Amino acid sequence: MDLPEAGAAVKPAGDLCSQPGSEAADTPLQISAENCYEILTKAKREGAEGVKERAYRYMSAHYLQVLRSPAVYGRLTAGERELILARRMEGTKVLAVAETSEVPDRGGSRESSRPQSPLLPPQDDCSQRRVLYLHPDTQRWEVLTSLPEEVPAKGSGMCTLYNYLFVAGGIRGAKASDRVFCFNPLTGQWSQVRPLSQPRCQLCLVSMDGHLYAIGGECLFTVERYDPRVDRWTHVAPLPKGSFAVAHEATSCGGELFVSGGSLFYRLLRYDSRRDEWEECPFNESRRRSADMVAHRSLVYRFDVDRERAEVSVYRYNTVVKVWLGGGSFPLENPLPFRCAVLGDLIYCVNRSQTLQFEVQEEREGFLPGALPSPAEARGTLVPFVLTLARDKESEPGHFL
Repeated sequence: MDLPEAGAAVKPAGDLCSQPGSEAADTPLQISAENCYEILTKAKREGAEGVKERAYRYMSAHYLQVLRSPAVYGRLTAGERELILARRMEGTKVLAVAETSEVPDRGGSRESSRPQSPLLPPQDDCSQRRVLYLHPDTQRWEVLTSLPEEVPAKGSGMCTLYNYLFVAGGIRGAKASDRVFCFNPLTGQWSQVRPLSQPRCQLCLVSMDGHLYAIGGECLFTVERYDPRVDRWTHVAPLPKGSFAVAHEATSCGGELFVSGGSLFYRLLRYDSRRDEWEECPFNESRRRSADMVAHRSLVYRFDVDRERAEVSVYRYNTVVKVWLGGGSFPLENPLPFRCAVLGDLIYCVNRSQTLQFEVQEEREGFLPGALPSPAEARGTLVPFVLTLARDKESEPGHFL
């Protein structure tokens, strides 16, 4: 399915337009996925540097659309492919969160792993759910976009790939969804990509090596992979038998997927995409359901919240030597579960009442003093992730060209 993104008007140069003062010179040329390569080729041939840069800029802003077009992406040089992707990632990286409705705890877990707050009631399926970001200068949460009404309010998987936000699956009423939505922060547009091979709710959605992985879900062991170049989902090796994973956590590290938490508790599963195989990793000493699990460099960090003791335990798994390393326990004034996202050398731990920063340094690790503000009047469960906003349009997120 093609992404319905609007073209961008640019002013032609050289032989791409008539001489200044002519009627044609005052008519802007529309760049689209169909003509962007032709415009780029003419601009390079005629030395129209301004038009060439604007063509690259369009390809960067509409990267997925270009990526799945052999007539465009297949004719770019390796250097040009690297250039448009690098430009797409330029700008300011920001912490963002999406509001989702609360999903009831299942699976006979010992503790809920999801960050629910008693301060505000859970939102219903009819409420508009927002995507907010923490402005790096003002340290205030601002609205970036709203989730489309068609996105199920519960049980969806979310992650980013190529600076797009993807939202897959979920449940509305009693019916699981197979639809996959995509948000482009450089154009402010939502679109849909190919649906999942099967409906899923309570799935984990993880990006790795230019692909998306939809892992498990309610009553599902299956795993499928999305290739954005051909807009297609294909099944890969399912989760091992006996690893029924409800409300599990997943992350990618070093070209491998890791799954833990949920009803798996202390178990850690590893997926090798080259061999298309899952294997059991060494057990973790934790016997609690994890709050979340993220990766930084070669380490997988697992956070377990203990409400009774008002503390969080942090465990680290070294994916190179394949051993669990000593972690630590840290007191929490407000011991509510949270979800995590990695930005630089900080792991942000977010729920509706606070935003914590866990510093990742070789010399020391731990939570920085003082919590950042929580999103004002946030509703439901908050799912954090990182996006890059165009540097010259930070005050107007969603607008690029």
